Formats: sequence, structure tokens, C-alpha cells
Amino acid sequence: MNNGQEGQCSNIDDNRRRMKAMAVLMVALMVARPSRVLAQETAAEALLKFKTGLVNADPALGSWNPSTPPCNWAGVDCYNGYVWGLQLDNMGLQGQIDVDALVGLQTLRTLSLKNNNFQGTMPDWRKLPALTSLHLSGNQFSGEIPDDAFTGMDSLKMVYLSSNKFTGPIPTSLASPTMLELGLDNNQFSGTIPPFPSGNLQIFNVSGNQLQGPIPPSLRNFDPSSFIGNSALCEGDSCEASHPSAKRKKKLSPAMIFIIILGTLLALFLLLLLLLLLCLWWSLEDDDYEDDVETPRTRLEMASPLQQSTKLSFVRDDRHKFDLQDLMRASAEVLGSGNFGGSYKAVLVDGEALVVKRFKQMTDATKDEFHEHMRVLGGLQHPHILPLVAYLYRKEEKLIVFDFVANASLGKHLHGDRRRTEGWPRPLNWLCRLKAIKGTVRGLAYLHKEFPGLEAPHGHLKSSNVLLDSNYNALLMDYTLGPVVNPAQISEALVAYKCPEYAMSGRTSRKSDVWCLGILILETLTGRDVGRYLGQGGLWYGAELAGWVKGIVEEANEKGAVGVFDKGMEISAEAEAEKLLQIGIWCCQEELDKRLDLVDALAKIEKLHD
Repeated sequence: MNNGQEGQCSNIDDNRRRMKAMAVLMVALMVARPSRVLAQETAAEALLKFKTGLVNADPALGSWNPSTPPCNWAGVDCYNGYVWGLQLDNMGLQGQIDVDALVGLQTLRTLSLKNNNFQGTMPDWRKLPALTSLHLSGNQFSGEIPDDAFTGMDSLKMVYLSSNKFTGPIPTSLASPTMLELGLDNNQFSGTIPPFPSGNLQIFNVSGNQLQGPIPPSLRNFDPSSFIGNSALCEGDSCEASHPSAKRKKKLSPAMIFIIILGTLLALFLLLLLLLLLCLWWSLEDDDYEDDVETPRTRLEMASPLQQSTKLSFVRDDRHKFDLQDLMRASAEVLGSGNFGGSYKAVLVDGEALVVKRFKQMTDATKDEFHEHMRVLGGLQHPHILPLVAYLYRKEEKLIVFDFVANASLGKHLHGDRRRTEGWPRPLNWLCRLKAIKGTVRGLAYLHKEFPGLEAPHGHLKSSNVLLDSNYNALLMDYTLGPVVNPAQISEALVAYKCPEYAMSGRTSRKSDVWCLGILILETLTGRDVGRYLGQGGLWYGAELAGWVKGIVEEANEKGAVGVFDKGMEISAEAEAEKLLQIGIWCCQEELDKRLDLVDALAKIEKLHD
């Protein structure tokens, strides 16, 4: 009997404990709200506070309304429901940048305020130490930047302050080991360039300033265009002649003058002798390829010695031949530079315009391998493939020559400064964007047919590599270069090697190009610059854009997915635009078995009507 009573008491005690635990759990569930919801509420408060300091914020930021989640607001980039970036470019904004308000965005990693009307001195960005990229180009900022303005921002990888009115020395805190891209061009910076760590910086531009003194050795591999417009800058031994030491004010003796003159004459004699020997050597050298044209070293900055061959090889019989010297004497314009190399527009004496692509990440390819691959590429013929014209093989670097396409790239049409009229294309309407996408997928399908053995036949499909001719037909360039890129650097050079499957397994697939196509479709329809996010946060190429679009579509209200479309697109067929958006989402599925294959993507896109 006692045992029974004890058992009943034990059960009662257990039940009481369970009831107490359930009560505590219920209270906790009632009090605690999902962290994502709380994060969005905190983000909304921070962004609305930030907006109050801006002038002319409406209608550009009219969607910033507390009644909707901030991830649906214009210019707000989210990932998994958290505010990851602000892209407030080309909105005519001015007023005060309230950095203190942005401190409330604990997940903020990238901030872009390009091409607005902000004025005054540099805000204190040290309050946002987790930023990975900062874009302030095309504003009216002025004054000196404190030397420690970026101290403690150890995650900062990209800073663009171009086309402002900054003065004084370049802050040494920008010379960080983590810095990958730095644009300071077209300001009024003065003094010397601070020393930068070797090996990390991939993009660097200080042109159009008032800098002086020597270029640091770690920066001398960058194209000369990165330094033009600074008349007092010098490099190496030229610094001695351009900026003689103040200590050398003593007059030279007649004997010293005689020695200098004699040495100069001797040096000139030896130089002429060397040139004669080189000309003789060139005339006797065997010609390995019928179309090769012999040329001496020219103004193009070459890394290899003079003794190495500098022959330009042509891959098409229907083109008139020119030599490397003609190319180097042409008027040149820098079109861009990045991880994969630089590109230049060269106009020959006869008026022919060409694009010269310079690559530094192909040094593992042997001469025979490179020649053979270029000849294969030269044989490609398709209306949406930009034909290869010629190439140059050197061990340290390679040049590839294409015809110049005057109507710019799809990327420039999408992300150009729309406030300007000269030199910047107008925003594309829906018809032109659909035409560009159709041409792109047709060209991509052709490459997949021609190269069935390659996992990523294009390998580098992005908006800056889709050119548009005068009729807005797409022309693909920088295609099928994977076989000649150094394997150790391929994941940094080609965007197909930044796809989810490569990030997770170290392998690409035939659907890696499809992922890039999907990102291109979303970029074309939304106008969002996916290139700003490369290399940040450890995520694969385009993940932020794909996540943002998917989130908007999943939470779509009665307006459907229209909220993601670029306002400058002038949609004339809304239903067709939404179909293309869905195709882009299907192409951006992270799981390979759920991602469209290229044949299906082509068929679905071809069915879309203007």
C-alpha cells in the first residue's frame, strides 16, 4: 500500500514538473520571436533613420515603408532574410550620410552610393568595421581623408572613391593586406603613393590626380593607364632624372661633364649595335607559322625579355594583316581591367578599331597548346560569337585581338551612369533586353555543341562579356578560355568556377554555364550589378542576386514579381518578362538536378514573344 502511494506521489511530482516545463516553454515561445523577423524590424528602423538624413529621397526611396519588409525595398539587398547590402546608385541623393543609423545593420557588408550628389568630407566608416566593399564614386565629396580613416576595417576588400574632389595624401590605412580593388582616380590627391603589400591588389587606379614621386615596386605591374594624369610620378631610375635630390646643387666639373658625354656616346653606340644585331636575328629567324608577322617590342608593357618572339598570329584568312608595331602605334583607350587581365581599344592608322585583351594567367600553357587552341577558336563561326582576329604568344602573357563593337557591352548598358548623356548608352527597353538574352543563349548553345568534351564551354559568361552590335544583337567574347588558364588560378579568373557546385565539390559541370546564364538573365531584368559582389562573403557568383529575386518572388503580393524589374526597362509585355524571370530562377537552382539544362533553357527562351 505504501509502495502504491509512493508511486502515485512520484507520478504526481513528474506531472507537475512536466507541466512547469511546458508552461516555461509556452511563455518562451510567446515572448521570443523569430530572429529573422526581429532582424528585419531592426533593419527597417535603421534604414528609415538613415533615410531621414537624405534630401530628395522620394520617389527613389518611396518603397521604404514600414508596412513592408525591408528586403522588398528599392536598393536593399538581402540574403536569407538579412540586409546584406545597399545599392543606392544613380538616385540623385544628397544630404547627410547617417553612419550611426547604419550601425544598426549588423549584417551589412556592402554599401554603394555611386553617382549621387553627396558633398562634404569623408564620413567615419570605421563605425562599420564589417564592410567588405564601399562605392562612393561620382559624388562631390571633398577635403582631406584622415590617414586612419579605414583603420580596423579588416574585412574591407573593395573601395571606389573615383570622380570626387578629395585632396591631400592617400590614406595609408587603404594600403591594407586585405584590399583587392582600389579606385581613387579623378580626384585631387597629392603627395606620394603609400607602399602597398605585394600580391593581393588586383585592381588599382590613381589616374587623374596630383601625385608625385616614385611608384612603389609592388604597384609597377599595373597598366600605365592606372597612373596617367600625374605628371610628377616616376618609376625606377627615371625618378633620379625627374626629381634630382636637393643635395645635388653643386656644379659639375669640366672633367665630369666630359666623362658623362663620353659615357653617353658609348651607350648610344652600344644601343645601335644591339638594334642592328636584333634586326639581323629577326631576319634570320625561322617562321613557325605562315601568318605570323615579325615585330619588335613596342610601347605595350611586356613582361618578357626582348629575345623572346613577339609574333602576331592571325587565325582568319579573310582579314588584312597588320603587325604588332601597327597595333602599338595605334591610338589606345583603356576599356577595363580585372582579375583576368586588361582590355584596350586600339584604332589603327586606317581607322580600323580593335579590342586587345591582355591575359597574365595563361603562363602554364605551352606554345603548341596555346597556338592549337587559338586556331580552334579562330574557326568558330556563329552570328552571336565575336570572331577572334589574331593573338600573340609570350611565356609571361598573352594577347588576343577581337574586332571592336561600338555599341558597348550589355553590362555598360545596364549599369552605366544614366544621368550622363555623352559616352553612356541609354537604358535598354524590354525588347532590346529580350533580344540580347536570346542571342546570348543561342551563342552559348553553339559553344556547347562545338565543345562537347568541356564541362564549361564558355566558362566566363557575364554581362561585360556580352557585346551588343548596332542592332542590339548579342556577341559573346572571352569564351572557351578555360583550357589555357592556369589551373591554380582558374577559380579566380573565370566566373563559371565560382558556381555552387565548384564551391562545394571543386568541380564544374555542363550546367555551370547555365548558372551564369541565369544570373545574367536576373541581372538584365533587375538592373542589379552582380559584379560588385564577386569574391565577397565566401558565397558563389551571383548568390546574393539570385537569393534576393527568389525572396521577392516567393513573397510576391498582388503585383506579382514586377517589383524586381529595372524601372528603366519600359516593359511592353509584362507576362513575357515574368516568364523570362522564372526561367532565370530555374537556371539558378543550386542543386544540379533541379537546374535547367541548356537545351531546355534555350527552348523556353525561344518561345518568348516581344
